Amino acid sequence: MRFHELRLAEPIVRAVTAEGYTTPTPIQRKAIPEALAGRDVLGCARTGTGKTGAFALPILHRLAGPAAGNGRRGRRPRALVLCPTRELATQIFESFEAYGRNLPLRHAVVFGGVSQARQVRDLRAGIDVLVATPGRLLDLIGQGFIDLGAIEVLVLDEADRMLDMGFIRDIRKVVDRLPSRRQTLLFSATMPAEIRRLADSLLRDPISVHADPGTSTVDEISQSVYLVARKNKPALLSRLLRDKGMRRTLVFTRTKHGADKLVKILRRSGIEAGSIHGNKTQSARTRALDGFKTGGTPVLVATDVASRGIDVDEITHVVNFDMPNVPETYIHRVGRTARAGASGIALSFCDHDELDHLRAIETRWEIARVFVAGFPRVRSRL
Repeated sequence: MRFHELRLAEPIVRAVTAEGYTTPTPIQRKAIPEALAGRDVLGCARTGTGKTGAFALPILHRLAGPAAGNGRRGRRPRALVLCPTRELATQIFESFEAYGRNLPLRHAVVFGGVSQARQVRDLRAGIDVLVATPGRLLDLIGQGFIDLGAIEVLVLDEADRMLDMGFIRDIRKVVDRLPSRRQTLLFSATMPAEIRRLADSLLRDPISVHADPGTSTVDEISQSVYLVARKNKPALLSRLLRDKGMRRTLVFTRTKHGADKLVKILRRSGIEAGSIHGNKTQSARTRALDGFKTGGTPVLVATDVASRGIDVDEITHVVNFDMPNVPETYIHRVGRTARAGASGIALSFCDHDELDHLRAIETRWEIARVFVAGFPRVRSRL
């Protein structure tokens, strides 16, 4: 199937083709026709499978009617996309800009951590699509800069992460300000019971679409575990990073302090690395991410919260420096590699006190255990 077979408007297909895409991904093939038909959609697909296109393309098609672009100044948004992090909000905004380049539509993105002045100017100019994180959105609504009374489509992206981050109350506050007659699209990499309850409360007779749900094995990712003492993890990582094959490596730590500490250790070893986490200013996060994207910084150390929205091509390796304590978090992490059909490698460092986390992950993923010569071995009953 090609994009033009989905009956999207010709300017949208032309823009998607210019971005290098000709064939929709499984989640796009399943979700776009339902969204175009006006159905509420509950979508489940792991990261890197094209979820943004699955909701952005039908929204652009819907808004690209005869009235598109009329009465520009002061125009209220007609579509709202809620997501958990600044990086993801920026990524989604850029996708709308790219896919809608041939349409007379305006898009804006609002998130915290930066001055609101530019965001307010964009809003006053009139927009069609608003991408936002919940906190800054509610702040601007409270100041009278945003009116959601014209919203026709609501999207909740990375819904599982928004629940993990405690945004459920903010989400409900936003929903209370929306028209009751609207289309709602909810996308999530995993589908725990909490997400299903949220979907039941927000969606009307939704169609469920699944494409490679997070509980299945991803064949494109080679996964290995190094059983290694915690104190030896930095030395092991430094040794592995000297392999030229690790051209672009994303490393996950559990804490912000741990991310900054690891970057200092790597730099002392002569390895260029940067970090991204919630305590960083937006400008610092942007610089670190830009350096990672361009290849100037081949190693990026991140916490889980900051990692959402890291949509970087050709990430060759993901390293779990600290084992995640939730299996779904492991899925989110390793999904940063092997994107858009590429292959990738996921490495996990497991200390003795992290074995319970490993067992929980192994109930969902097949992982090859690797003992590292020269490092203290961890006794395991596995």
